[in-house]
Amino acid sequence: MSEATQQQAASASTSSFVTAIVLNAAVFCGELALFTVLRPRFKAIYEPRSYIPAEDKRMPSMASSLFAWPVAVWKADYHEIKHQNGMDAYVFIRFLRMMVKIMLPIWALSWAVLLPVTAVKTGQPNFDNLDKLTFGNIAPAQYSRYAAHLILAYIFTGWILYNLNKEMKHFITTRQQYLVSPEHSSTAQANTILVTGVPLKYLNEEALFRLFSHLPGGVKKIWLNRDLKELPDLYTRRLKACNKLESAEVKLLATAAKLRRKEIKADAKAQKKGQEISEKPQVNEAGNGSFADTFVPRDKRPTHRLPVGPLPFALPFIGKKVDTIEWAREEIATTSTALDAGREAYDADSNMVVSRISDLKSQQYPPLNSAFVLFNQQIAAHLAAQSLTHNEPYRMAAKYTEVAPADVIWSNLGLNPYEQKIRMAISYAMTAGLIILWAFPVALVGIISNIVTDCHTAPWLAWLCKIPSVVQGIISGILPPVLLAVLTMLLPIILRLFARFEGIPRKTGLELSLMTRFFLFLVIHNFLVVTISSGIISAIPGLVKNPSGIPSLLARQLPRASTFFLTYVTLQGLAGAAGGFLQIVPLIIYYVKLFILGSTPRSVYNIKYDLRDVAWGTLFPSITLIVVISFGYMMISPVINGLACMTFFLFYMMWKYLFLWQLDQPASGDTGGLFLPKAIQHTFVGLYVQQVCLAALFFLHGKKVVAEGALMVVLIVITAGFNIMLNNSYGPLLHSIPLSIADRSHGMQRHSIDEDFDENESKIGEDGVRRRRTHASSSESIVNRPRGAEAPRQGAGAPVAQSDAPAGYGDSVPTEGKRNDGPTDFYHPAAVEPQRIIWLPRDSLGLAANELAEIRAHGIIASDEGAVMNEKGHTEVEGHPPGSDPRTLFG
Repeated sequence: MSEATQQQAASASTSSFVTAIVLNAAVFCGELALFTVLRPRFKAIYEPRSYIPAEDKRMPSMASSLFAWPVAVWKADYHEIKHQNGMDAYVFIRFLRMMVKIMLPIWALSWAVLLPVTAVKTGQPNFDNLDKLTFGNIAPAQYSRYAAHLILAYIFTGWILYNLNKEMKHFITTRQQYLVSPEHSSTAQANTILVTGVPLKYLNEEALFRLFSHLPGGVKKIWLNRDLKELPDLYTRRLKACNKLESAEVKLLATAAKLRRKEIKADAKAQKKGQEISEKPQVNEAGNGSFADTFVPRDKRPTHRLPVGPLPFALPFIGKKVDTIEWAREEIATTSTALDAGREAYDADSNMVVSRISDLKSQQYPPLNSAFVLFNQQIAAHLAAQSLTHNEPYRMAAKYTEVAPADVIWSNLGLNPYEQKIRMAISYAMTAGLIILWAFPVALVGIISNIVTDCHTAPWLAWLCKIPSVVQGIISGILPPVLLAVLTMLLPIILRLFARFEGIPRKTGLELSLMTRFFLFLVIHNFLVVTISSGIISAIPGLVKNPSGIPSLLARQLPRASTFFLTYVTLQGLAGAAGGFLQIVPLIIYYVKLFILGSTPRSVYNIKYDLRDVAWGTLFPSITLIVVISFGYMMISPVINGLACMTFFLFYMMWKYLFLWQLDQPASGDTGGLFLPKAIQHTFVGLYVQQVCLAALFFLHGKKVVAEGALMVVLIVITAGFNIMLNNSYGPLLHSIPLSIADRSHGMQRHSIDEDFDENESKIGEDGVRRRRTHASSSESIVNRPRGAEAPRQGAGAPVAQSDAPAGYGDSVPTEGKRNDGPTDFYHPAAVEPQRIIWLPRDSLGLAANELAEIRAHGIIASDEGAVMNEKGHTEVEGHPPGSDPRTLFG
């Protein structure tokens, strides 16, 4: 590559970066300006938490002034997120806050020291513009300047490790406070464990009662998970039929309203002309009319075609055409009858006294090898999870605390322990295979990011050198990150399937597994492959001409591959953060759904009052990838430090706003912050990448900087040692409650005061009043439950547990259609859930009342409470769905 050609390539690289900065800055300003204008006008999108949740979970509305929102977001107390959205959201914000704290002094010090060291009175031939600020720009005669990189590497590493340790200490204290808080420790979720791999000998309640009765407080109740066979399919069929019936009935009402309006207009027009108005017949010509036929002819009623073939492989839209309303009513009645019969057999199996293993095999719905065990004391659940339960390998080895019913993946509860191990191996093998195959499209993206530079050496790319510099900047600076984002969007879908195939029994476990897999993908493909492909492609001409100069050539070219990551971080920080504020896609989808899909009361309710949430398995890795990129190029291309600091600050502000005023994370999906320790480990990956790359570059530069390379190896050992120490210190404290604070949980008598624990309790809110998150999942707070009549069944020979729990702990919640022999929270929905109430809107024609009567005549529960349809056929919601908990809406 000639000197002129290299200078042109450097200029093109700088042009790409400048173009990316300008375009992203323009997008940033435009999106924030649009957000500023739209925010006061669309509270349903930008401030739903100011009026939708219960009173104690609402945020005060932002000021109506257009330009007051930045001050409101800045002044808002991020601690409030713990009360509003739980521990996972809180630790995510803490992680972003920590990264701002880490990067701010690193930004200032690196720009003050490293930029002059690499750019002033030194320089490699053909290094120009942005490349002058990279690690490779120092000439051989001035290699002593690399001492600055070495010293700052030690300083920066020490600062990062200090903050990681501080954050882990805060997290452990905060998580323990959360676990033993009265609001959480009084729930069934906090006192229940899921046990898998239960052998046949223990697959009855009496045996499990005896086994776990040795723990303090004893057992309150046990749920055996059973092979429900056809019941889940029946339950799903009934739910789909309920959806179809609601949709078809509302469509019938809307059609009636539309035809009635046309009739009124026609009558008015006829009266104006003096014509006689014909009386509308009460039945159709066939003589089999109904009240609905008075308003809607039979040929205008909702219809659909039945699928053809055996489920689940049936072909849709080609079968027999049926009246949707009549079909759905019959389908609900049929499936309800079958479910009732199956549930009777299920109850009989559950109540059978099992005296030998053959009794289990004779049951219609035999138990699977897993069970939920509810203890009288929270500490007993945690001790059970840590104890060695069985004397044989893999028997009852997997135990899970903090289990919420809505978090359970029911289909994964019956796997054989050996089968699960095999599935895990296959799952990770498929993940590894996908990583290898994915390298090809990602490498192509890396090549595109450097393609303008290659146009000076590859004749077939010469045309790229002739196009305008702005277009070159778009091709190299904008297109690659966009392509990378599209590729990245496809991955979580596949990886979730791999994790589910592995047999993970909880959705939160699925997200934790996805976080590890997705991060692995992002680091390998979005960082390492792009870095290597960009640097090697640039170095190919030199490698061909002078193979002996490979080390020195790579040492110069690899730092120059940083342009892609500078633009990537810029894209995320500017366009990404502003887009997070604007939420243009949710805004559009909200009104598209409302006007196109918002026909039934339930769909209108869901659109208006169901708040959005996030998937932690993909969100956390997308942030920790930026951490790895920032740390990896922290010393090689210090320009990235300022961009990274800006990005983390903007993300902190954006997500703080979203979690306080927009998003709502379900309590059942909250892990208590367990994503943070994984994020800390990802941060260590960034440190290792930085230190290994810096050591390699030192060694590649030759004998003059071998000492610096050796000292970098020492720093790697120090970092690894600190990482091991951190894991050993805090690892055992992540999941279980220690005995030293067990007396703080609900229903326990407090015997001691842990001063250190109390001192770490932070105040929440400006008034200093501590408010805790109420984990109102499907298992309600024990304190608020009505007391049931039935005491827990005790197995033969099992000691009667002395319960320290308050009255009503684990007792039944009387609900129409549900079992009434204890909490139904840990039964499969197909075994206990009643038919969902058909929800129709009231109308002025009285047709809805007639349809409700006909629906109920088929034995189907239906209601028109809280919904109305106007004369134009539009549905409005006045309250929550019938049968739901009103405390989750309207305060």
